[in-house]
Amino acid sequence: MGILSWIIFGLIAGILAKWIMPGKDGGGFIITVLLGIVGAVVGGYISTFFGFGRVDGFNVGSFCVAVIGALVVLLVYRKIRT
Repeated sequence: MGILSWIIFGLIAGILAKWIMPGKDGGGFIITVLLGIVGAVVGGYISTFFGFGRVDGFNVGSFCVAVIGALVVLLVYRKIRT
């Protein structure tokens, strides 16, 4: 359930990250969603590693971690891309 929830969170988090941090990114919607999924998974693993909580399903804390992870991955993607 952990990985599946982070993928679903990633879909939503990618869209939200793009809305919070608009800009010209190549690839459009698909790349944004993929970056959101990667960000959510990375955010979930980092959160679990540092003891901020377990990946245990759908809750507000997990969603916040997914959005923050997606924002970080989107920022890194933009820095590498330019």
